[in-house]
Amino acid sequence: MIERYTLPRMGAIWEPENKFSKWLEIEILATEAHVKLGVVPQDDLEEIKAKASFSVDRIEAIEAETHHDVIAFLTNVAENVGPASRYIHYGLTSSDVVDTGLSALMKEAIDILIEDVRDVVGILKAKALEYKDTVCVGRTHGIHAEPMSFGLKFANWAFEMHRNLNRLERAKAAISVGKLSGVVGTYSNIDPWVEEYVCEQLGLTPAPISTQVLQRDRHAEYMSALAVCAATIEKIATELRALQKTDTREVEEPFAKGQKGSSAMPHKRNPIIGERLSGLARILRSNAQVAYEDVALWHERDISHSSVERVIIPDSTILLNYMLNKLKWLLEGLIVYPENMQKNLEKTDGLIFSSRVLLALVEKGITRELAYELVQRNAMATWQGEGELKTLLKSDQEVMHYLSEEELDELFDVKYFLRNVGVIFDRLTKLDD
Repeated sequence: MIERYTLPRMGAIWEPENKFSKWLEIEILATEAHVKLGVVPQDDLEEIKAKASFSVDRIEAIEAETHHDVIAFLTNVAENVGPASRYIHYGLTSSDVVDTGLSALMKEAIDILIEDVRDVVGILKAKALEYKDTVCVGRTHGIHAEPMSFGLKFANWAFEMHRNLNRLERAKAAISVGKLSGVVGTYSNIDPWVEEYVCEQLGLTPAPISTQVLQRDRHAEYMSALAVCAATIEKIATELRALQKTDTREVEEPFAKGQKGSSAMPHKRNPIIGERLSGLARILRSNAQVAYEDVALWHERDISHSSVERVIIPDSTILLNYMLNKLKWLLEGLIVYPENMQKNLEKTDGLIFSSRVLLALVEKGITRELAYELVQRNAMATWQGEGELKTLLKSDQEVMHYLSEEELDELFDVKYFLRNVGVIFDRLTKLDD
């Protein structure tokens, strides 16, 4: 799975060659539609199809003079086509081609991300089931709470990553639209059927309404879905980083032969990939914020969004693709230390069983307030190093007035805390990855 690394595929989507190829496809499809409407002669269409081509270098040279990328593109194509080129871009405006082409590219990009996320969900499900019966301590506020299944950490991430999958699918639907409605979106110089024809051929849906551009709430939704997915990656990376601390060491990132952790300290094995993922997530959140600011444009259109999108959309899709593949590598090669989990369970001398004793006392008929007081005063003594919680409780006559030694011993059985987790794992097995 790790070998199927998709970054080159993602990067190729945003190369100028692919962008201009998409523009040319749209122009030719629009010409086909005009032929079907009787606006353009069939012979001219055939000549356009036979001769239409472009050179990225030539487009860039023309744009250096015109300062207009679409005009530069059309000029270069016309140089190759000849007189029939008069029917290229017939009735269209630049954004008809640019925005529809961008939607098609964004759709291609998100398909790769959806594939990556499906892979991650599958890995997380497998890890959750693998560690279903591995007991570790749960932590709240960074402090030991109650015992739990280590597999639940992966199950929690699997469900969240599956929600990211759903968000990406919705974002794909939101961006899978095109527009060929002309200046300010009124179809003044183009039949609406041309838009329908072109969009259908591209696998897009005509926007129900547009100005001169597609509305940027769609792009903001897309970028938001990417940012939330990155936030989940950061969440996973942050937890694994915390569990790799020397004082905890319940897991560890893969450490390759020949890898070095520190220029000064040869012993270091640092969670560098987790730290990298945590840092990169900040970029995607920042880019999503910029996409929100692109929603409000002047009147029917300005191009303040255009320069921004040329950076944030390619960068964000490529970056998330990279992060997801790094996450796959991290999860599949994760080193797990169950023996250290057991040591950590025992580290607080039984304090993790305090809630169990509290409820047992309540079941004996005393108030919750009194039960809490009885357990807490012994727990605080354990915190101060005065002895194990169970030993202190057995020495507390008021506690033992309600509980026998046998009952108290039973309350310190770690298996009790996992008696219902099977319900969660049953739900996990039904999760479609």
